[in-house]
Amino acid sequence: TNNSSHSASDYLSRLQSRGVSDDFGEVYTSGLAAIAYLKDRLPEARNVYLLGTDSLSREFAANGLRPVAIDELGPPDVVVAAFDTELSFEKLCRAAYWVKRGTPYIATHPDRICPTDKPTVLVDCGAVCACIATATGREPDVVLGKPHPIMLEGILATHGLQPHELAMVGDRLYTDIAMAHAVGAVGTLVLTGEAQRVDVDACSVPPDLVVDDLAEFGRLLIESRKTL
Repeated sequence: TNNSSHSASDYLSRLQSRGVSDDFGEVYTSGLAAIAYLKDRLPEARNVYLLGTDSLSREFAANGLRPVAIDELGPPDVVVAAFDTELSFEKLCRAAYWVKRGTPYIATHPDRICPTDKPTVLVDCGAVCACIATATGREPDVVLGKPHPIMLEGILATHGLQPHELAMVGDRLYTDIAMAHAVGAVGTLVLTGEAQRVDVDACSVPPDLVVDDLAEFGRLLIESRKTL
């Protein structure tokens, strides 16, 4: 998932409470992708100014990265923007300050909003990065999460799969389906979230499969197994 407001362990706990999964390897978030990226590409970065929730901060700390406090005077090694449901004006301004000064800067994912059925707009990481860009004139050095291929690299390696053996199922054309096409996986769009059929018609790189909901996708999987 691109939703980095919760750690992978928190997501797993939620799934376990619903009897869905008890395997940590089945959960992969854009937060974990950011941690993997920092360890691989910026191994010297230890002090992180994180626009993220307490849950994500704990996950960074558990992986050897120290989230710095908003009032620390010394520059951080990197600024990481995520989906921060606890974001404050002061926290945002401090991030813009470090970005303006040239600190390495990454974003966990590009999503502009988080879907909700509540009467509100959940401002997501991409919108926060747009705000910082307007204030500083600078975009993130890299934007991880879907559609960045790094989101699938760890999953493919863990399960010993090739991209063509994987189906990417999601509700967004510019993240889920774009990533599927980028790595050569099957892109399946579910019409229960952001994208609708009119968006599919206007898409330059359409999904390989469009289903109304996950129930329909499940039925198609069952039917396909019968033909094997």
